[in-house]
Amino acid sequence: MNWIDPILINIGPISIHWYGVMYALTFIIAYFLIHKSRITKSLELDSNQKDNFIITVILGIILGGRIGYILFYNLEYYLENPLKMLFVWEGGLSFHGGLLGVMIALFYFSKKHQIKFLKLSDIVTLIAPIGIFFGRLGNFINGELYGRTAETFCLYFPTDPENCRYPSQLFEGLSEGLLLFIILYLINKKSPRHGIISAVFLILYGVFRVIAENFRQPDPQIGFIARSLTLGQILSSLMIISGIILYIFIRKGYNKKIT
Repeated sequence: MNWIDPILINIGPISIHWYGVMYALTFIIAYFLIHKSRITKSLELDSNQKDNFIITVILGIILGGRIGYILFYNLEYYLENPLKMLFVWEGGLSFHGGLLGVMIALFYFSKKHQIKFLKLSDIVTLIAPIGIFFGRLGNFINGELYGRTAETFCLYFPTDPENCRYPSQLFEGLSEGLLLFIILYLINKKSPRHGIISAVFLILYGVFRVIAENFRQPDPQIGFIARSLTLGQILSSLMIISGIILYIFIRKGYNKKIT
């Protein structure tokens, strides 16, 4: 197939990548939802505070995602090429690192504005699948994070033209992104207790990711862990456990203590 050029357009010395466009779309949609939809009604924030909330979360995603990718997946390469740490537009954001970055950002914002942490996390986890969907599309266009070799439902990627591989980025985008958003949106319509959306997100994302990793090619610098597990499966299993604990915690009414 004729592959999509990862660079959307060149303007002089500046290249605009599809990967960056996908994240820009996510932030634009998030801005609209936070400012115009009812999902932030309970926060009672003014327009400036909502802008600060968005900026805080974005910084958490980018810094956490980039640092997580460097530390978890390719530390040796970036130690040898330190300037490459700044080239975010080329790809290389860890979801699990971004999750940790957002948690730190939300903790800071909740303390500063005296808003319960779970109120904030529910909003972010409700919107997050949109970003996951667009992010995986960016991975697909970049020809990165592709799947394992296969004979059916496979494509030839420009980064590995010799082998037909699962388009695992699309599998993840549809499950961890689109399907997860629909599920969380339907749950949110029932006005659940604060924290339920966050707990379900952790559980279902973890489950979808563990399954998707069976189709995804492990990062070559890491490979398999304990013969058949991937790092993504291990980190996602921790998410599932955390989500179950949080769900039990909320059902017992302890969520009121989380600030």
